[in-house]
Formats: sequence, structure tokens, C-alpha cells
Amino acid sequence: MTRGNPLPIILKFTLPLLIGNIFQQFYNMVDTIIVGRFVGPDALAAVGSTGTIMFLVIGFSQGMSTGFTVLTSQRFGAGDENGTKRSVANGILLSLFVIVFMTFISLAFMRTLLKIMNTPQNIMEDAYTYISIICIGIFTNVFYNLFSSYLRSVGNSRIPLIFLVLSACLNIVLDLVFVINFKMGVAGAAWATNVSQGVSALLCIIYITKKVPVLTPEKHHWKLHGYDTKIQLSVGVPMALQFGITASGTMIMQSAVNLFGSVAVASNTAANKFQSMVIQGMMAMGQTMATYSGQNYGKGDIGRIKQGVRLALTTEVIYAVVCSVIVVLGLPFALRLFFSGNVDLADILPWAKTYSYLCASFYIPLGTIFIFRNTMQGCGYGLLPMLGGVVELVARLVTATLAIRFVSFPLACACDPAAWLSAALFTGISYVYVIKKVEKKLIS
Repeated sequence: MTRGNPLPIILKFTLPLLIGNIFQQFYNMVDTIIVGRFVGPDALAAVGSTGTIMFLVIGFSQGMSTGFTVLTSQRFGAGDENGTKRSVANGILLSLFVIVFMTFISLAFMRTLLKIMNTPQNIMEDAYTYISIICIGIFTNVFYNLFSSYLRSVGNSRIPLIFLVLSACLNIVLDLVFVINFKMGVAGAAWATNVSQGVSALLCIIYITKKVPVLTPEKHHWKLHGYDTKIQLSVGVPMALQFGITASGTMIMQSAVNLFGSVAVASNTAANKFQSMVIQGMMAMGQTMATYSGQNYGKGDIGRIKQGVRLALTTEVIYAVVCSVIVVLGLPFALRLFFSGNVDLADILPWAKTYSYLCASFYIPLGTIFIFRNTMQGCGYGLLPMLGGVVELVARLVTATLAIRFVSFPLACACDPAAWLSAALFTGISYVYVIKKVEKKLIS
């Protein structure tokens, strides 16, 4: 990614990530669709009510492990093969510590967390069952994201996509078997997710071992190196905290939504899943810019980084407008996927419209966050992107508090737009500061 016209390179790298992200969304989306249609609206609400907790637990673990791969991208861009292998081994060892810690903490405090979030009593047990099983499988999610990020760090976004598509298809099959044939309910959906992600992680490991020698550590690399650990933690910890802080804000929002009952929760869940699918291109572009900026930072080409950011922003704005149109026009059709024919959509649609239409108005600032945040992280600056997460948290906290105080569902739905607008302003200013600092560092 250090040579040639940046735009075609960025788009070519982003497309497989976009498709991969969409298929990764299938993991939880298929769970909600099959559970909603074959178990019932309450079961769908139970799965949906845990979405923000899953984002916290999985996102924190994923952010940490993905942050470990930034050093790999920089060393690969600099042509340091031995350093690349060493960073891979070091990242794997650090990820093992993350997995053990996150699995223990999440299982120990899950029921308490669900109660704090005002989870409706009629869906409490199903919610606890689903999220607990997902937490048992944290290791599958972390290892898939770690090894797929390693492949992307050397410019290969196609192979992780292929493996993800295969495992997403497997997830659909297992969901149908466990939920419909074995009558396992929400537990079946959770186990289907864990098994499928485990398969995708295993396929990545086999491919790297057989086909990508630069990412295959040798025997002497398998120990914790002080310098590598320091660098990887300096990027990984802020990325993890950024996920954690953002997730904490969405949990506060979910707590406000939960006050309006299981119908509101189910409606919001379906609308949110549809939205998450549509905006995956924004996230994919952000992931691309992390690799793009990391490799060009390693090469010392600040001008190319700035050029790539400008092109990515233009692309992101166009994509955001298209997303808004899709969400507004497609929402009534999307909702039919989540509910069986005996559910009256007239009860569901007003709740879903309130959330979706508010969010669709703020997709442009949301898109810029991914560009600025990931570019800064790719250059090795993790603190300011993390503080952007703090800004999101404060915005959601204030808005959710007002929603709870005035018992207002529109205010509860406005938590996301408020967070996006605030964080967009903060990360945009932060990017200007960081890019000047990087330019001064590379020139000197």
C-alpha cells in the first residue's frame, strides 16, 4: 500500500473488508432473525438486550488484539521481516493473557450487569444464557480477529474474507440445526456463533502457517519481548479502552431503551441490526486506513498518508448519503426478516422508525470518525482516539440521563447521533494535531 495511486488501492483493499464485515454481522444478525422467527419476540429481545454487553466484552478483547497488529503492519512496511515475525509471536502471547482475563471477568459479573441495565424480567434468563455462552467463546473471536488482522497488515484482505464467508454460512446451518431441530433456543444460537468463529480462526492459522512465512514466527521468537510488548500495549490498551468506553455508552443507551419494555427492545434490536449491516462500509474504510497509514508511516511517507485520508473522506461522505437512503426506504422490509407472520408490525414499526431515522441523519459525522481514528492508530497514536471514545461516552451518558429523566424514547434513540457528532468534532481536530506531529517527526 506504499506505491501507486492511493484511491484504487484503498478501494480494492476495502471491498473484501466490507464483504467480510457484512458476513461477520451475520453471526449475531442470523441469531436474532432465527431466534425471533422460531422462538419468539421475547427471545429476540433477550438476544438484542445483550448486544451492547457483547460489544463491550468482545470489542475490548478485539480492540486489544487488533492493536497488537499495528506494529506488524509498520515493520512489514519498513521491510523488517525478523521484526515482523517477532511482533506476531509477541501479539499471540499477549492475546492469551487478554482471553483469560476477559473470560473470567465477564462470566463473574454478567448477571449483575444485566440487572444494572434494567433488563426486563421476562427476558432476563434467556439474556443471561445467551451472553454467558458467548463469553465462554471469547477465545474464538479474539483469535479470528488477531490472525485476520495479521493477514491484513501485510496487505491480504481476501483470504480472511473467504474464511469468514465459509464460517458465516456454517453459522446459519448450525443456527437452524441447534435452534429448530434440537430446540436449544437462545443457547443454540450462541453455540452456533462460537463454533463458527472457531472454524474461521483455525482456517486463518492454517493458511498463515502454510502460505505466509513472514507471519510465521520461528522457535526463538516465542517469548515476550520487552520493547515489542511496550509498543503493542501502548496501541492495544487504548484501542481496547476505546471499545470499552464506546460500549459503556451504548450500554447506557440500552438501559434507557429497556425501560420501555420488551416490544421497544425487540424493535430497537431489529432496527439496530439492519443499520449495523448497512454502515459496515464505513468500518471497512476505517480498517483500511489503519493498515494504509501504518505501512506508509513505516515507510516515512507523510504526504501519501494525507492524500489517502482526503480520498477516503470523500468516499465515506458519498457512502454515508447512500446509507441514509437505504435505511429510510428499506426499514419496513428489513423488519419482516426478524419477526414471524403472527407479529403485528404496526406495533414494531413506530419504535424502529424513531431510532433509524434519527441515526440516518448523522451518518456523515459517523463516517469521519472511522477515518480519523484509524489513521491516528495506524501511525501509533492511541491516546487521542481513546479520548474520542470518552467524548462519545459523555454524550451518550448526558442524552440517556435526560431520556430516563423525562421518560422519552426519542431522547433514548438520540444517544447514538449525539455521540457521533461529538466524537466527529473531537477526532477531526485530533487528526490535524497528530498529522502535524507525525510530519514534524518524520521530517526531522
